[in-house]
Amino acid sequence: MLLPWLVRLDGRPHADWEQFLGRFHPLAVHLPIGLILLVPLLEVIGSFRPALRETAGFLLVLAAGTCFGTLILGYLLAHGSGEVGAIVTRHMWGGIALTIGIFVCLLARRSWVSGAASSYIYPLLLTCEVLVLMWTAHQGGSLTLGSNYLTEFMPSPIKKMLVVGDAPSSGSFYVAHINLIFDKNCVSCHGSGKTEGGLRLDSYDHLMKGGHDGPVIVSGKPNESMLLSRVTLPATDKHFMPAGRTPLSSQEISWIRAWIQQGASPVVANLAGISLVAEVKDPPPQPVGDYGALMPELQVMQHEQGAKLVPVSRKPSDGLVLNTMDAASSFGDAQLAQFGKFAPYIVEAELGRTAVTDSSFQTLSTFTHLRALHLEGTAVTGNGLSKLTALSQLTYLNLSDTKVTASALAPLAAMKQLRHVYTFNTPAQQQPM
Repeated sequence: MLLPWLVRLDGRPHADWEQFLGRFHPLAVHLPIGLILLVPLLEVIGSFRPALRETAGFLLVLAAGTCFGTLILGYLLAHGSGEVGAIVTRHMWGGIALTIGIFVCLLARRSWVSGAASSYIYPLLLTCEVLVLMWTAHQGGSLTLGSNYLTEFMPSPIKKMLVVGDAPSSGSFYVAHINLIFDKNCVSCHGSGKTEGGLRLDSYDHLMKGGHDGPVIVSGKPNESMLLSRVTLPATDKHFMPAGRTPLSSQEISWIRAWIQQGASPVVANLAGISLVAEVKDPPPQPVGDYGALMPELQVMQHEQGAKLVPVSRKPSDGLVLNTMDAASSFGDAQLAQFGKFAPYIVEAELGRTAVTDSSFQTLSTFTHLRALHLEGTAVTGNGLSKLTALSQLTYLNLSDTKVTASALAPLAAMKQLRHVYTFNTPAQQQPM
């Protein structure tokens, strides 16, 4: 019980060796859980098979030792990584109570075995210990899976009855999109329950306040905003966020970039240059053909520096994603043309910040199953954009930070399935329809 006062959790990272040892906590914690749950079971069965009573006593000793070791590992993890928050605190005190309770159970068991008048205390303590274990385990699960893990898919009537997860009523772009992105991907580590690096993303005020390293959002300056920088790093970078999770989608990053660039307001309902084309129901994705014969080329591509074709899933019919992150500015129209043989199988083309020009539209018009196209930060002006009207599956088009004009966008009005068009920081920028 003195541990939290002897070594305070101050919300700042500490020695690497603490984090190294502490990361064994999620692995080690399953051992005392299993032992504690086995003890009452063996005590009950021991009423019929007395030999199992000795086994229960032995497991109780093991549980006490493993509880103590696991508690120390957990504290090293929290102190070393700088994790703080309400859930971290509850999980810590749950572990302390559980460890103390086990040692008290060891003392009380002697009276129970001897049949003393106070023998009823041991079964009572053991029952309390199981309840504390369940509560502490739930807090630990909330740290890794998020506090809304159990309630995320709860039916709406039950949510209303229990008043779970009331969402703000504001219709701002921040509430409708940005806050939802953070809630889904970031709040499990940067919320009230767990606050890594002193940064919380569960409210606008906390977001704009930043963390130990300073502000993470600079209004009007996406390139100077640390948060945007972290979520756009390669997943292999040690500073990449969200750490250990699926990277944000290109659409989510585009929303964050546009929101920051246009003032990072908590009240503005619409952003200029987003969703120029009215939203309609997405058409069902059409399966692509079998590209099995091209697999040798794809496998070679995965181990080379440059543009890559990445399968969407294990099902070939789900198609391929053209990823140019490693190619950057060296990838131009000529390089894109070399992917012509894969055109029928590509469902997403990530060409943002590359050297492609308007000449690329001729090649892209052959990508018959293309659903999402990223051209942000390129030299395109929109001349030849009409060639994309043949792409009946295209629902997402990002032309932000280009020279595209409003007149060049006119042919896209005929593409009823085109749901998301992004044109912020372009001559065509205007309020969404």
